[in-house]
Amino acid sequence: MPEPHRFSRLAEDLIGSLRRLPPEDPANARRRPTRELSDVIEQLRVKYGIGREAPEYVVREHWAEIVGPANASYSHAVRLEPTGRLVVHASHAVVRNELFMHKAEILDRIKRLPGCGAVKSLFLAVG
Repeated sequence: MPEPHRFSRLAEDLIGSLRRLPPEDPANARRRPTRELSDVIEQLRVKYGIGREAPEYVVREHWAEIVGPANASYSHAVRLEPTGRLVVHASHAVVRNELFMHKAEILDRIKRLPGCGAVKSLFLAVG
């Protein structure tokens, strides 16, 4: 059975006011087509990375191997920004400078990890 014709909101408001009927929808609501719940859930899983291994987690697991155990105890990878920049916090300026001196080597080691090819640069901060 075909769906009945839907008038525009303006037309429905005019018809409703002519017939003295209250509006069916709230004034600020938008009509959208109904979508399947499974499609919506899959889009949200992709958008927020639910159930998928994120590059940040892989880097955190291998952080001691990447920078060495001494530097790993005073620093940690915080987040991977959408631009591909990995933010690393170091608790001491000396450790930050040490990581800065070996920045290219650290970045190369990170890129060799599975799923971490999207890391393009490092941002080292004391904090």
